[in-house]
Parts: sequence; C-alpha cells; structure tokens
Amino acid sequence: MWRSRLRWRLTGAWQWPAFAVLTAVDAVVLARLPFAGGKSDLLGCVLAAGFLNLIVVAVVPHAGGALLRRRRTHLPREVAGDQAATFGLVGLAALLLVGGLVHRPALREREGESARGVSAATVFAGHHAPRAYLPLHGGDTVQNGDHLFRTCFEGPDPRRDYCVFVRTDEGAPVLRRDPDQSPNSAISGAGDPGRSGA
Repeated sequence: MWRSRLRWRLTGAWQWPAFAVLTAVDAVVLARLPFAGGKSDLLGCVLAAGFLNLIVVAVVPHAGGALLRRRRTHLPREVAGDQAATFGLVGLAALLLVGGLVHRPALREREGESARGVSAATVFAGHHAPRAYLPLHGGDTVQNGDHLFRTCFEGPDPRRDYCVFVRTDEGAPVLRRDPDQSPNSAISGAGDPGRSGA
C-alpha cells in the first residue's frame, strides 16, 4: 500500500515544488534577461514571476488535465491536473528564458547606450558644474525615454543635484544642463527600475 501511495505521490505531487523552484528561477531570468525593456530589481521580478506562475496553476490544471486524461485515461483527475500544471510551469520558464535570450542583443545595446550617455554626462559636468559639486560623486542615472537619460551628481545640499540631460539618438551625445536640480530619487522614486548608479 505505501509503495503504491509513494508512486502516485511521485507522479502527481510536483506542482507546488515546481512552483516554488521555478518562481525563483523565473525571477532571476526576468531580472537578468528580461524579454522587454531593461533589467529590473529582483524583488519586483519575484512578485511578477509569482503572479505569472499563479495564473498557470489556476488555469492549466483544468484544461490541461482534461486533455492529458484523453490520452492517458488511467490517470486520476488530480494527478492529471498536477502534471499539466507542472508542464505549464516548466513551459512558462522556458518561454521566459527564450524571450530573454532573443531580447539580449537589444538589452546589451541599451546598456552600452546608457554607459556612453553616463560617460558624456560625467565629462560635461566635470567642465561645467560649480566648484561645490567637484570632484563629482554620487552619480545617479535614470532613463526618461528612448535615447534620453538624466544623470545627477550630488552636491553639498542633498535636495539640489547637478543634473545633465543626455540624448543619444545622434552620432554624438547631445547634452544640456537641467535647470531643475531635484535629485532623480525625488523625481522618479528610489525603486525606479530605470535608475542606475553612474
């Protein structure tokens, strides 16, 4: 009896262990290899991965389990639903990984563009910033739109940074000082995934 129960447990009790493991895997994939946009913080990716996997667990066992039982009529409904959900979770993880790999060249291009913008902003600020901001430190960059970055450097007053807009859609970066001296953290928020240290 216990061997039979163990066999059924091994064939029909993988949904929740797979959910726990693949939520962590999916979160890392979303954070480091996003299928769109740029890299995000891990906590937000854990929440997103958990939400996506919950959708799979809620939807796939009913439809997928019914389809699986058509081919394998000897399977109990609960086992078929569990196996369908597990396959669905694995499929979602594979889909996220493939999407991240496909998007990787665009991500690298975006990161290179950001690095060029930060470098140009640092040179610009080094030549134009008031003495109170020199030597430059505390660089903080946020992407405001396609090819548009705002890099700020800390000064003696934590409410007033020296900020530079950089547009990178032309051959050479186009730079302009932002008259608004509010730090990026005050404008975009500390948790903005578009922010990065310069």
